[in-house]
This record gives sequence, C-alpha cells and structure tokens, in this order.
Amino acid sequence: MTTIFLTGATGTMGQAGMKEILRFPDRYRLRILARPSDKNKKLLLPYGDRIEIVWGDLTCYEDVLRGVTGSDIVLHTGGMVSPQADYRPRRTRQTNIKAATYIRDAILAQPVQPKLVYIGSVAQMGDRREPLHWGRTGDPICVSPYDHYGITKAWAERILTNAPIRRWVSLRQSGILHPAILSNYDPIMFHVPIRGVLEWATVEDSGRLLERVCREDVPDSLWNRYYNIGSGQEYRITNYEFECLLLKAIGCPPPEQIFEAKWFATRNFHGMWYLDSDILEDYLHFRANIPIEEYFRRMAQSDALPPALRFAIRSRLIYASRLVPHLVKLAMYAMAMKKEHGTQWWIRHNKQQRIAACYGSMEKYRAIRPWREQNLDRPTEQAVLLDHGYEESKPMVDFTLEDMRRAAAFRGGRCLTTDEELQTALNESQFIWDTPLRWQCAEGHTFEATPRLILLGGHWCPDCFPWPYADEKDARPWQWDREARRNPFFAQLWTPLHDKDEDNTYGPEVFEGWEK
Repeated sequence: MTTIFLTGATGTMGQAGMKEILRFPDRYRLRILARPSDKNKKLLLPYGDRIEIVWGDLTCYEDVLRGVTGSDIVLHTGGMVSPQADYRPRRTRQTNIKAATYIRDAILAQPVQPKLVYIGSVAQMGDRREPLHWGRTGDPICVSPYDHYGITKAWAERILTNAPIRRWVSLRQSGILHPAILSNYDPIMFHVPIRGVLEWATVEDSGRLLERVCREDVPDSLWNRYYNIGSGQEYRITNYEFECLLLKAIGCPPPEQIFEAKWFATRNFHGMWYLDSDILEDYLHFRANIPIEEYFRRMAQSDALPPALRFAIRSRLIYASRLVPHLVKLAMYAMAMKKEHGTQWWIRHNKQQRIAACYGSMEKYRAIRPWREQNLDRPTEQAVLLDHGYEESKPMVDFTLEDMRRAAAFRGGRCLTTDEELQTALNESQFIWDTPLRWQCAEGHTFEATPRLILLGGHWCPDCFPWPYADEKDARPWQWDREARRNPFFAQLWTPLHDKDEDNTYGPEVFEGWEK
C-alpha cells in the first residue's frame, strides 16, 4: 500500500485530490497536513479515520518532517494562492518559499526518499499575449511585475527541482474551474486583458491527476521533468469568452452591458494556450473531456455555491428587472475602484508604475476604445515556437558539455564547468542532466544548477531574478528590459510585447494595510 503525504488538502486542488485518493482505500494510505483552525476541523471531520491528519503548519519544519517521514510520495499542493496572495505578499513569500525549503530538507533527510510531486503555476510564465500566446515548458520564466504569487512559485520550483531529490516532477497548474469561481469577485478580474488566453483545468481533472500520478504503473520516463496542466483543446479560451460563459451561467447580462472595456488591463497578467499539455494527459489520462459550456452549466447548478447565489440563478432573479444591468455595472465599477488592486483606483490615484505595467502608459490607457470598437476575435491558432537554445530532437543521453555551453551562450552567459569536473561527477554515476553545473550570467553572477532546471525548466540566474520585497536588504526590482538586452533566450519573449521607449523597471510597491 502506498503512503501519500498531501499538503494543501483543504484548498481547491488539494481537496479534490484528497477525495479522489480516498476512492481507493485498498491502494493508498493518506496523510495530510492541515492548520488546526476551526474551519479546517469542521471541513475534515466527516473523513474520520479515513485520513491521518498532521495538525500543523507548512512554515514549521517539524510538522513537515512528521508528514514526510515514512511516506512513499509527497504531493505538495499547499501554500498561499491568488487573490489573497496579492494582498499579503510578505506572508505569501514566507509561506510558499519556506514550505518548499522544508519539503526539500525533509525529503533529503529520509533514508529512502519519497517521490515528490510539486504543483507549480502558469503564473511563473507571465504575460503571453498574441502572437506569443502559445507556450510550453522550457520557455523563459518571466513572472509579470507585481505578481508576488508568481514570484514565490518560481522560487519554490527552483528550490525543489534543483535539489538532489531522486524522483520529482513539477506540474504547472493553470486556472482551476470550480463552482466557487462563480462567486469569487475581486479586483483581480480586471487585471486580465480581454483578448488574453488561458487553457483552464477543471477541478475534477486536477483531482484525478493527483491520484493517478501516485499509481505504481506510472512510467519512469514521467519523472524529473516539467509539465503543464490543462483540460485540453476545449478549455483553450480567451478571457472575453470566459467572461461570457461565466456571466451566462449565473444569469448576468453579457460583458458589454456591465463592464467598460477600459477597466480591463491590456497586458501584464499571465496565461497561455499550451502546446504540450497533452503530454501529461498521455501519461496519466486524467481528463473527463466535458464540453466547456456544459461544464459551466454544471457549475451553476452545483450545491457548493452560496445559497443566495444558487437561488438567484435557479429562479432567474437576475434577469427579472431591466434595472439589473445598471445595478450590476455599478457594483462592478465599485470593484474596479477597490483600493490598491482596482485598475480604476490606480488611474484615479495616478499610480504610475501600476499604470505602466498594466496599460503601458496613461496615454495608452486613454486610447482604449469602447466595446463596439474592440477586437474580440480569438487569437490565431498558429503557434510561434520559442527557441530553447539546444537541439530538442537530440536524445538526452547524447548531450555533452558542449551542448550546455551553447545553451548558456544563448542566454548571454557561460557554462563554467570543465570537462574534468564533469567527468569526476559522471564517474559517480550522475547523469549530466542531473549534475549541478557551474554557470555564469551576462552580469557575471555565478551559480550552480542542473541542466534540467535551465534547459527543461526555463530558469536562469537567481541573482538577476526579481526579489521585490521592500523590507529586504537584497530587494531586487523587476528589470526584464535589462535582462532582454543581454539574454537572447529571454528577449524573444519580452521584446516583441514591449515598446522600446518604455521604462519597464518596476520596484517594490507597498500599500498601507496589505499585511493586516
């Protein structure tokens, strides 16, 4: 019987995974880590002795160690997520990065290491507007300015997948469709460009994925790689199409009646259609392939919705009055004006860095056309494939240090490991892809990383990567313009989406009350 240690079991994906794992009591023994809050105790009470609960916290090493010890596989889904992560950046940093460090250390402390499944995020990849709206693993890590959640997910992935853990996999989760999303109103809804894209994943598919990656018959070739999670072609939609589906499901008027086009940012979010999400499906066969309109209809009928919203949807109350569009629009404007994170609050209070990041400039904001003049067509199905700087069709066993040197040069740097040093490492039975090599970036920073992290994961220099926390002595702003000037690998993603005359350096930003 396989012993599974699951973090984040009270969250959206973790809870779906827990329910799926519990469907196979003869196959798995489930252990979870949960904070001993009244809410969590009430949520977990119905499961009784079907699960072993470690009451504790991800930021306590002893609690994490208790969960990892004796486990065969660790499913790390836990941590702070958006939109709460946007309001508590310091707590998000402390939770997500510390948790990854403790998970790593606890696994390495075991005499027999459990396998690790880390749930990353599409937020690590940043803004992927047309024509670069198709992406895959190995593309440059490029977290959007002010996305503190994305920063922590990228750092956590580096901590875990650059460690000498024998069997690991990083699964980069997309947006999750689940009933609560229908009632989740937050200013983040306006951070999303209208014609931006996302390949969504349903919560049921995500739960099945967590169970199936634990099966004994999972091929060895799955491990030590990065994958994108998505529910497939049917779920590749634009943000405008998402708004239409969501509003129709809850009985609201269409976007044009309750929003102004200029309330939506024109850039600087995250999301892409995946060129490679079918790879994970081919391994684990976790998709239900429900038509997306039917899925939204089922969400609107779910008993998981708040009773008031469920009643309004089923009784069609929202459509009962002609005043409804006007009332809803007033409520949506109030959300767009919400302090600190509302796009219209930034405009009214002239928050120049936020305006520059999300619109380009105040002039570009003022130039946004009304709905009737908006291009709402789907972006092209033709993908622009980014160059990863090495021969991807070449068998991994045939790669040499010269391949790593070429990849480093394409990133504006060098691979400093000598042939003698590599030979010593390989004599210790280490595969070159798993061997920590010495690299140097264009700025002269040196660091150690495995080729898997650099070539397969899309990571590069940790000292050039943003650390945007004003209270830290080593705080580093987003300086992606500077990175693009010296790193051809990164430039092919950043440069086409940003004007040359813009200043795209974004420093730490702190609003009063964020951490309350």
